[in-house]
Amino acid sequence: MISPAPVIVLVRPQLGENIGKAARAMLNFGLTELRLVAPRDGWPNPSAGPSAAGADSVIADAKVYDTLADAVADCAHVYATTVRKRGVTKPVITPEAAGTAIVAGPGLSAIVFGPERSGLDTEDVALARTIITVPINPEFGSLNLAQAVILCAYEWSKHKDLAQPPIEDILPPAPQAEFEGMFEQLSAMLEPLGYFEPEIRAPATRRTLRTILTKPAWNHYELRTLRGVLTTITRKPRP
Repeated sequence: MISPAPVIVLVRPQLGENIGKAARAMLNFGLTELRLVAPRDGWPNPSAGPSAAGADSVIADAKVYDTLADAVADCAHVYATTVRKRGVTKPVITPEAAGTAIVAGPGLSAIVFGPERSGLDTEDVALARTIITVPINPEFGSLNLAQAVILCAYEWSKHKDLAQPPIEDILPPAPQAEFEGMFEQLSAMLEPLGYFEPEIRAPATRRTLRTILTKPAWNHYELRTLRGVLTTITRKPRP
């Protein structure tokens, strides 16, 4: 049985812009169900749309609840995100572990985020079964709401078949014969200019030049381009 995508719950969010940014972070990684608990400025909020940057469907379908208990009533697993201990003894895991558990476990999961300024309070955390804490710099543990959402959404998404960015085709290295042709062309151009003098150092100079040119593993088109450059250099200047 495939577990459903988790819902994102924002508890008492303060700014419409932050709600919009959180919605954008959700949709980036395939999450679409947003639940709001007592948003400070009410809902809908005109500031949320522009910040969502195209995640309009998440904003339009967002549901509003009076309490966190109502918002997660249908959820089998509730994860509270917090960076501070609040006197509640519960399992503490990373976003990566939470993403794995959500995908593996049956039933609907909720990931709960607190207000921007103060985070979740003790009563909010008490409703959760598990705490998610991000390993973070102890001297600067400040994440904004959208950053926290995107971390959790990304870790969940790694288990899903989301589209990957296109990968540029990488051509194979050119045959050795093509490289030798380019190297001999370059050597023939440098010889009359005295590049390989003194003669006693010529073998070592050639080895060094060859070593430099063989490091990148040029492909066929790159060698053709370079040889075109060398050919152009040998031409007489145009009047």
